[in-house]
Amino acid sequence: MSYAGSFPVTRLRRMRRDDFSRRLMRESRLTADDLIYPVFVLDGANRSEQIASMPGVERQSLDRLLKTAELALTLGIPALALFPVIDSAGKTPGAEEAYNPDGLVPRTVAALKKEFPELGVITDIALDPYTSHGQDGLIDADDPSGYVLNDETLEVLARQALVHAQAGADIVAPSDMMDGRVARIRYELDAAKQIQTRILAYSAKYASSFYGPFRDAVGSAGNLGKGNKHTYQMDPANSDEALREVALDLAEGADMVMVKPGMPYLDIVRRVKETFEVPTYVYQVSGEYAMLKAAARNGWLDEQACVLESLLAFKRAGADGVLSYFALSAAAWLAASR
Repeated sequence: MSYAGSFPVTRLRRMRRDDFSRRLMRESRLTADDLIYPVFVLDGANRSEQIASMPGVERQSLDRLLKTAELALTLGIPALALFPVIDSAGKTPGAEEAYNPDGLVPRTVAALKKEFPELGVITDIALDPYTSHGQDGLIDADDPSGYVLNDETLEVLARQALVHAQAGADIVAPSDMMDGRVARIRYELDAAKQIQTRILAYSAKYASSFYGPFRDAVGSAGNLGKGNKHTYQMDPANSDEALREVALDLAEGADMVMVKPGMPYLDIVRRVKETFEVPTYVYQVSGEYAMLKAAARNGWLDEQACVLESLLAFKRAGADGVLSYFALSAAAWLAASR
């Protein structure tokens, strides 16, 4: 006895039998166009520093970073996301270095855009690389709890974003999670006639335990100490709240939105994309990178296969693009498979 639409008339494995038919019905595809490469820049010349908790990732001086940027372009990667490593002498309670027009980030942006005008340059708008306490915003020195001040922080973030835009940044990406920061930054940019500068808002950024290696990379882990960011980054238990955050950022002028971290938050990526149908990005964060890298180095996982599968999962969930420390490797693997 057979039933239309059920076994044995319907055999879903038929389409999986051969490579050609699997390719014909493939729903999600990953290309180099989907990748953004996060990079760490430090002052000096001919400098590189390995990051122990992120094997294969380096802090680089500008001259070396230019070579990395050229490689990214050759591999078809459309954009870099820039994160600074600030010397301890430049870290202050008020994060003044964050909006220094002659600072590390503006100089790096200008050099990248001069050398590679076609390369998208994304800058991080947050204060943690610049604060002596390691928080993403300002704190009241007389407050023993160290609570991060919202409205006072907005003024510094706006100045930081404008300095980056004036240096040539294509996209500023506020990752601080202060309320109202997108509107304040958009106003600052537009008032200075930087109307083409795009805003990629880290709208659903969770207070995750997966950020540890990143904080090692930018040198904020020691400053943060035993502190945390639970009073402004999102609670990992919440999903509906992420939609409220995204809605607010879009209303304030965000051009794109971000979910961070990645793999543990695929449900958030899906909800955001389905609800708002706007450019949606996801960050495969340092802890995710470190886990995959460590397992591969121990021979427990096939690095190429697992990395490409994880990146494809972001696309399947609805992401338009992925920030990943595997971007260079992934783009090379994809090119080799064509």
